[in-house]
Amino acid sequence: MGRGSILLEGRGLAFAGQIHYPNFQIFEDEVTFLVGESGTGKSTLLRLLNATRNPSEGLVFYRGKNILEEEAVFLRRRLLLVSQSVYLFDTGIRQNYRAFYEYRELPPPSERVMEEFLSLCCAPFSLDRDCTTLSGGERQRVYLAIHLSLLPEVLLLDEPTSALDPISTLKIEDLMEELKSRYTVIIVTHNMQQAARIADKTAFFLLGEIVEYDDTLVMFNKPSDKRTEEYITGRFG
Repeated sequence: MGRGSILLEGRGLAFAGQIHYPNFQIFEDEVTFLVGESGTGKSTLLRLLNATRNPSEGLVFYRGKNILEEEAVFLRRRLLLVSQSVYLFDTGIRQNYRAFYEYRELPPPSERVMEEFLSLCCAPFSLDRDCTTLSGGERQRVYLAIHLSLLPEVLLLDEPTSALDPISTLKIEDLMEELKSRYTVIIVTHNMQQAARIADKTAFFLLGEIVEYDDTLVMFNKPSDKRTEEYITGRFG
């Protein structure tokens, strides 16, 4: 695919003096996977990118502008973080849409728009469907539909398939493939096969640093660091 313009850039970024990120660039319309063991800084980076957390050193730039100079609510609407845990109210899908918009002080979308995003996320349920009757995978897809309807520019997904069964995971992977044509997506995962199938670029984290960040085909076929090769091949981690 053709490379778009630089959307996000990190310069000298660090968090709490313990996690260090080399300079990096994320381009429009690319899918980037963050892989590595737990506690190595992957989820923290997602939160640094939309200013949910602030770095102890360095800066993040969004479309060339320091994100700390952006209005936080606006920034987080454009760079939307979808957490690992699914938070849906014990009501119908329609009411959940409205509650998420009300929380953000936005007018709710029309029912047509609600249904369009449910369809996009392979969740073509009635808006009257009680969310307590949905399976884990169905809840995840409804949750994503609501977030996508907010029209972000960047999706920050924190382990979106970690708690799902294999069938539900495949449906979310199919959705990721669809989203590649519409959004810039950054995903935290422990699933190396998933990264190999979907990601344009992959970053490997180890012991609080990014060991390697490259095109996925390059990293999986000819990694430049022995530690990356060992992790990809399952020889440690």
